[in-house]
Amino acid sequence: MEESLMVETDYQQMNGIALAYMGDAIYEVYVRQHLLAKGMTKPTKLHHRATHYVSAKAQAFLIEKMQAEELLTPTELDYFKRGRNAKSYTSAKNTSVVTYRISTGFEALFGYLYLSGQKERLDYLAQWCIETVEREGK
Repeated sequence: MEESLMVETDYQQMNGIALAYMGDAIYEVYVRQHLLAKGMTKPTKLHHRATHYVSAKAQAFLIEKMQAEELLTPTELDYFKRGRNAKSYTSAKNTSVVTYRISTGFEALFGYLYLSGQKERLDYLAQWCIETVEREGK
């Protein structure tokens, strides 16, 4: 992401839903860049393939795998929990409430990393997620 596009925000004071709002968009950009780099160009196919990476089920699987592999720092876990535990006024579509909340935590983690300017860590985790989805076929 371009530095000039960064808005000065106090991410430490943001609620989990606001962090997830940003994180959802950020992770989606990584996935879209990846799919385009693979040579995909048809919008329908792009959208269908992207859901393998960005669905609530995929995100819940990824965050659980990150935790099992102890990939996250204590601070990153705190921001994940902030998103997971946040009161959401939207309902889960095609998934359980628990899965939806875990995926909101995943997105909040990505929002935190982006808004705190941790580009290298964001790049690393996004790449790890993409490779894990490709390897595990989730």
